[in-house]
Amino acid sequence: MNGLYALKPWYADRLSGLRRALAARQVSPDTLTAAGVVCAAGAAAALAWLPTPSAALPVAVLLAGRLAFANLDGALARDTGRTTRRGALLNELGDRAADLLVIAGLLPLAPLWLVAAAAFAATLPSWVSLAGAAAGAPRRNGGPVGKTERCLLAVVAAASGWAVPVLAVVAAGSAVTAVVRAVWVWRALGKPETAVAAVAAVAIEWAVTTERDMATERGMATEKAVASEKPVVRGAEPTSPATRRRPSPSRSRSRSSSPRFSSPPSEPDRSLPLDPGEVSGGITHTRPQSPVDRGTQLRGTR
Repeated sequence: MNGLYALKPWYADRLSGLRRALAARQVSPDTLTAAGVVCAAGAAAALAWLPTPSAALPVAVLLAGRLAFANLDGALARDTGRTTRRGALLNELGDRAADLLVIAGLLPLAPLWLVAAAAFAATLPSWVSLAGAAAGAPRRNGGPVGKTERCLLAVVAAASGWAVPVLAVVAAGSAVTAVVRAVWVWRALGKPETAVAAVAAVAIEWAVTTERDMATERGMATEKAVASEKPVVRGAEPTSPATRRRPSPSRSRSRSSSPRFSSPPSEPDRSLPLDPGEVSGGITHTRPQSPVDRGTQLRGTR
């Protein structure tokens, strides 16, 4: 008993071109999930504020968009290889939020208790399916009043104004759908092949998760090793004291034997007369005469 859910493959084929365009533009599946919630909020606002006959068209268009985005986010994630556990969680939360928003749009048209009962009952089928999938059973969708039927009933309420009967059908039909799914899940869990499939699925998920974690650790270790390496400059002399080159003794002696002057030599006093001095090698060396020498010279010539 799948109800309108049986039309999902046909609807997915109609959206294949749009899905390829979104994949080519690298649109995130999470963005599509958020867009579905926005469409549901717009439909709730139209239910609450627009008059009864004129609210049908915008509600129908917005809820069709909500169903399209709910179909596209998971399909796009599978096509592009971006399926993650966080994405699955976000998908489920987005579906529940969208259902509750649409039902909340009928608050101005129905009693609060009936709206709350319909909202609570609308979440039961999904919780049963999720509990069965967590226990190892295949995910069960569809039913007498599933997600697609609830959207159609909201369009009926917008077109006719029969909010109270519509909410009563949503509450009762959702409760029946939850029971039908619970019976199906219970029977599926009692089959031996279901238990084997559940164990295999858990083992595969564990292996995939372990491999992903090991790959992440290897990547982090590689990054740390690359970051810890110091750049080596070729041709540069070592700077450590043990490997620093010491000057050779001959070079140090030659350097120490060369005369060094801390200050330039003083200029001779040009006011004193010069004597011829000595001639050595064709070079005449002169020196200044002191007063004693000058007196001796004068006494010798006298």
